[in-house]
Amino acid sequence: MGMNVGSGGGSKDPEVMVDINTTPLIDVMLVLLIMLIITIPIQTHAVKLNMPVGNPPPPTEPPVVIVIEVDFDGTIIWNGETVADRPTLDEKFIVAAQMPNQPEFHLRPNKLVTYKHVAGVMVSAQSHGITKIGLVGAEQFID
Repeated sequence: MGMNVGSGGGSKDPEVMVDINTTPLIDVMLVLLIMLIITIPIQTHAVKLNMPVGNPPPPTEPPVVIVIEVDFDGTIIWNGETVADRPTLDEKFIVAAQMPNQPEFHLRPNKLVTYKHVAGVMVSAQSHGITKIGLVGAEQFID
């Protein structure tokens, strides 16, 4: 709060202070800023995974393993044979998803392949109900 003291001559009216006192305005703005920071929810950049609980019994027979390789130019290889196009890959995923014991899929990308080709295979697998898929060959990416 400011106060304007006159020069000592009592005959004259004191001058009116026309400046706005901004101290209360700044105090209110700081309180609002702190309230805003406290009420903003914490953003988590995490992938939600359903992890198994407990120790499952060991499988009675070894699972069927299907190896899917993605070559450097985006060519998809299913257990050693080249897949012609994406609809053919989708058909193979549909057949595998309908099996009573779903096979395990080992996705092995080439070191030089772009991510969009690998992500496309993973999206196709997920959209057709494949639940057992894993990336193998990660040791090639370690420098």
